[in-house]
Amino acid sequence: MSPKLLLIEDDPLLASTLTATLAVENQRVEWFGDGGEALARLSLDHDYDLILLDLNLPTRSGLEVLATLRARDRHTPVLILTARAAIEDRVRGLDLGADDYLAKPFALDELEARVRALLRRRQNDPSEPLALGSLRLDRQRQHFTLNGTVLSLPPREHRLLACLIHYGGEPVDKARLLEDAFAGEPVGDNAIEVYVHRLRRRLAASDVRLRTVRGIGYLLEAE
Repeated sequence: MSPKLLLIEDDPLLASTLTATLAVENQRVEWFGDGGEALARLSLDHDYDLILLDLNLPTRSGLEVLATLRARDRHTPVLILTARAAIEDRVRGLDLGADDYLAKPFALDELEARVRALLRRRQNDPSEPLALGSLRLDRQRQHFTLNGTVLSLPPREHRLLACLIHYGGEPVDKARLLEDAFAGEPVGDNAIEVYVHRLRRRLAASDVRLRTVRGIGYLLEAE
């Protein structure tokens, strides 16, 4: 699934430019130009892969937004965007839990590189759960929950579903699944089809679907 980004920036022209730039990178961007409105949104939906945060915002400052966010969310990466020259503001932002900053004006290719680096860091952080719809994988405790209930799976089904949720929203070919989920294990030619059938039955009453993509492989997606 494409990364979901929250952009909090009060300059409409810059926000439009950044949204278009990041869309080219296959990233979904939601934009808010007001600190208070952004906090209201975050109280309802905290499932973002990255937050780009301006410091000079109306209603609530960027530092206030960051402090409130970090009081309840220690993990979502935050990239500060600021025109402020004072190093104290940058230091304060980093002390409050920001992961990186860019001083305006900045080059768009540098922004793209910083965003990619923070997204890779988040993806590789085992303390971060993987989620797709109501399906969630706790990578530290190595268990799935579905609709908030623990989903008990045999080892092979667990490994296959873990591979599929890692590529959530993107089709995965059979060879990749065999390598990632069953590396080193002898499995029959139709093993993938058998386990896919079982997983479909387990997911049937949820908002998550496991589809066959003809000529490619399998796709795990949320409705």
